[in-house]
Parts: sequence; structure tokens; C-alpha cells
Amino acid sequence: MDYPWYMSMKRTNVYADPEDLAIIKEAAKRRGISEAEIIRQGIHLAAMANRVWDEPLFSRTFEGSGRTLSKAEVRDTVAEAVRRETGSGSGSAA
Repeated sequence: MDYPWYMSMKRTNVYADPEDLAIIKEAAKRRGISEAEIIRQGIHLAAMANRVWDEPLFSRTFEGSGRTLSKAEVRDTVAEAVRRETGSGSGSAA
């Protein structure tokens, strides 16, 4: 993972388990990158996993019958929507 904003990074100190540090050291050696890069990647993953988004992931709402559709019904509905959007009157659903 490249960090184009590298120069604006802030230095911090953290306490880490010796076993975790050994795993990081081995991974860095195996991948040919620095231990710091692996730690930065881990911090980024943790930050993104705990981020609270301003907008919901799904902002659309859909009307339906309230029952769970079968796999075939979902496939057919998606295929029909694709045909409508692409203007394609024919084609098979995969």
C-alpha cells in the first residue's frame, strides 16, 4: 500500500505483544517491506474497520413482498434490470 501523504504522517508509540512483533518481523522479511509498513497497513485496516460513515452503505430502499426471494427470482430480476438499462431486448441470464 503506497502512502502518497507519507511526509504528513505523525509519529506515535504503541505497546505490542512480543509474539505479534515477531510475526510482523517475519512477514516484513518475507514480503521485502519494512516492519513499519506492515504496522501502517494494520493501523489503516483497523481505522477503516472502526470508521463510522456519514451515509449508510445502502441508501436506496426497495419495495417488495416481504418474503425472501429464491435464487432464480433474484437472477431473473437482476437480468431484467440489466436488459432495461442497456436497452437490450434479448440475452440470457448467466
